[in-house]
Amino acid sequence: MSTYTQILYQIVFSTKKRKPCLIKKNREKMYRHMWGTLKNKNCHLYRINGIEDHLHIVTHLHPTIAPSAMVKDLKLSSSSFINREHLFPAFDGWQNGYAAFTYSISEKNRLIEYVKNQEVHHKEMSFKEELIELLKEHKINYEEKYLL
Repeated sequence: MSTYTQILYQIVFSTKKRKPCLIKKNREKMYRHMWGTLKNKNCHLYRINGIEDHLHIVTHLHPTIAPSAMVKDLKLSSSSFINREHLFPAFDGWQNGYAAFTYSISEKNRLIEYVKNQEVHHKEMSFKEELIELLKEHKINYEEKYLL
């Protein structure tokens, strides 16, 4: 028997110290690079988007790829790309850690729209408020000190 999975992930991570350095005009280049990293690992990207201090990725990971390994690869390859291409002059790297949430495939379109509308969403809510809301929605215990 072959391996069949359908695990829809929303992966979220931020810039170091949540520095608002991901300037809009160069984000698309970074997203395309991240899409290539995911594609090279046989993962399917549904949507990627973010604002100045964090991003959201909606993806299906290949069954041989652990979420932590994929996030590590995304952070390493994108950091190198950002620095090589001088995309974000104030970028100091990515913050340690990440959040990953799973969803039913029936939630895919709603989740894609949510990520697509990040700029509008964050006019009303900070990243910290959003992250706490996601953690509570998914019943994940957290420590406030790590949400700086």
